[in-house]
Amino acid sequence: MPASTAARRDYVLALDQGTTSSRALLFDRGGRPCAAARQEFAQSYPRPGWVEHDPEEIWRSQLAVARAVLRDSGVPASRIAAVGIANQRETTLLWDRASGAALAPAIVWQDRRTAGLCEALAAAGHGELFARRTGLLLDPYFSATKLKWLLDHVPGARARAERGELAFGTVDSWLAWKFTDGRAHVTDVSNAARTLLFDIHRRCWDEELLALLDLPAALLPQVADSSTVVGRIGAHWLGDEIPLAAPAGDQQAATFGQACRRPGMAKNTYGTGCFLLLNTGARPIESRRRLLSTIGWRRGGDTTYLLEGSVFMGGAVVQWLRDGLGLINAADEVEALAASVPDSGGVYLVPAHAGLGAPYWDPHARGALLGLSRGSTRAHLARAALEAIAYQSAELLQAMAEDAGQPLAELRVDGGAAANDLLLQFQADLLGVPVLRPQVTETTALGAAFLAGLAVGFWQDEAELDAHWRVARRFEPALAADRRAALLAGWRRAVARSLAWAEAD
Repeated sequence: MPASTAARRDYVLALDQGTTSSRALLFDRGGRPCAAARQEFAQSYPRPGWVEHDPEEIWRSQLAVARAVLRDSGVPASRIAAVGIANQRETTLLWDRASGAALAPAIVWQDRRTAGLCEALAAAGHGELFARRTGLLLDPYFSATKLKWLLDHVPGARARAERGELAFGTVDSWLAWKFTDGRAHVTDVSNAARTLLFDIHRRCWDEELLALLDLPAALLPQVADSSTVVGRIGAHWLGDEIPLAAPAGDQQAATFGQACRRPGMAKNTYGTGCFLLLNTGARPIESRRRLLSTIGWRRGGDTTYLLEGSVFMGGAVVQWLRDGLGLINAADEVEALAASVPDSGGVYLVPAHAGLGAPYWDPHARGALLGLSRGSTRAHLARAALEAIAYQSAELLQAMAEDAGQPLAELRVDGGAAANDLLLQFQADLLGVPVLRPQVTETTALGAAFLAGLAVGFWQDEAELDAHWRVARRFEPALAADRRAALLAGWRRAVARSLAWAEAD
């Protein structure tokens, strides 16, 4: 879309397709959210360690909220300059190119069914090759082994894939395919970099890694920049033909939306998981602490790299308190319940329900609740759950500072749980650095909107975007160093008891 055309349109629509819900947000030229819609969708756990989604439900829910936000805001599609997508990463889908129908449930990033395959690849000596090329570790978290599992277990899938009849993609690719009626089979560098199949140095699919996993290259989407028009949304979907720009992994989009666009800046997103990312500039850093080197975004051919640590169970811990244990009726009740006691009473909750991510990378770890006494109450458990989110993030930040060779000056935060004051104060206390919550906490969607808007000239440059980032509240650390050290030591003792638990099965 020419810049003159974009100038006649007043909004950018961001589609934030997450692990538990699909959302749509409308942003104006000041980067302010003007309207939003959200719809949860089903989570499926067919076996221990397995997590699946219905691809069609993802599509229907995302389309529904996109339509809802336009309808409820009264903004017609003709006033939308571009649509950006931020998506749950690594979740793996396989579909028929002719019909557009998915062949199987989507295997979610939390799924651990390919742990054995990853261990076999590592035992065969391939771990170093994958790490050197992709910046990632051999772990079932990533897409490649999930894709291999689908080809090996869906009847006829491998033969059809080799004939070029099937398409693989992460959720961004799936939505782009649907919105463009099959005209765009595309992903961006930030999502491609999470598959274990993408060379982050050459910035292309890696033939040797594909061969190791016996994956046909014909399955793969085209890889685009993170801020470019990749197709046009059919007018029958939203009411007008709109440029689809800026597919980006949700955590990279959030980093961009948090204005962490200079080396040394870091953000943490408290979503279903927690994701701490540090901007390392134009070159990747090889981690010594089992963190991930990944691509943040590519604009105009210039690539920005990030160092990342991932927590599998962040806000999902609160969801588990609600849905699994019935301790609360709604997620927003957890702060008041946790604040009703002065501390956790020595209770530690290790939320390794889906294994542990960085820096442990143990797919066999399982959740543990330790330190219970007769005086322990549901309030202590609620507080331990919130503190577990902060403990996991604190370990990541320490590892990240060691890899980067310098301590961080501050941490910018976002995501649903970033509205929780008790959590953020405890996070600042554990880190010993200020935690900054911006005025607009919808930074995942905001980053997708910024990238899409830049692609069509809705915004001119990053300097214009920086002016839209403002602090709402600054949480200063207020915990004595010896108390901080004691709490972290207790946390590490608790984690040690959860490691390798499922190996006994």
